[in-house]
Amino acid sequence: MSGPSQPKVEGEEWSDERIKGFLGLQPRDDTHADYHVLKEAYQYMTPEFFARFVPFFVEAGRDINAKNPQNESLSERIKGFGKAAPYLEVLLAHGAI
Repeated sequence: MSGPSQPKVEGEEWSDERIKGFLGLQPRDDTHADYHVLKEAYQYMTPEFFARFVPFFVEAGRDINAKNPQNESLSERIKGFGKAAPYLEVLLAHGAI
């Protein structure tokens, strides 16, 4: 599967299949699977691809407010990061708190 292991690349187009491929990712530790998937999407996707991914995530019944081992949701974790603003906007628009 291509996608999750690739770094962010500007100007590259991703298919819906590649974007949905992130839904199958599994953590290698005790991190909540939904948090892990969101974090990986945040780290590897451009804001535009992330905006396409989050609706697939929500439609799959995943928890947009899942917590990491430090008891933070992704939206809580990235709130103070300047470059995270477009990602945070997408999360909040889809029910993150």
